[in-house]
Amino acid sequence: MAQWPASAKVMLSGYGENFDPSVARTEMERGVPKERLLNSQVLQKLPVSVFFRTPADIQTFEDWYFTDLQRIGWFSMTHPRTGQAITARFEGGNIGTLSVQAPRFYMAKRDLVLEYLRA
Repeated sequence: MAQWPASAKVMLSGYGENFDPSVARTEMERGVPKERLLNSQVLQKLPVSVFFRTPADIQTFEDWYFTDLQRIGWFSMTHPRTGQAITARFEGGNIGTLSVQAPRFYMAKRDLVLEYLRA
């Protein structure tokens, strides 16, 4: 399995967490709505900003994305908040727009969404 590139740094600014709780809710004619679990695991989403220091770091990330992952593959990485190993992928295969932070593509970033199954 592919490993998250060391040169792609997940930034704390732009970081977030959300998930679909995978709960079915049925409104009742009277009283409290009924709820039940749909799945034992939920799809956790991590909106993050990824920072690149050099143009070579950008190219390494794109080569990894197109060659190793073929845009939709799963990869292992360390969860930014918990430090646990997770298996993740890019939501919809999308790695976001590259935005330049300094001249000649030194310091650039991508805002993207990672997703993984959480027990």
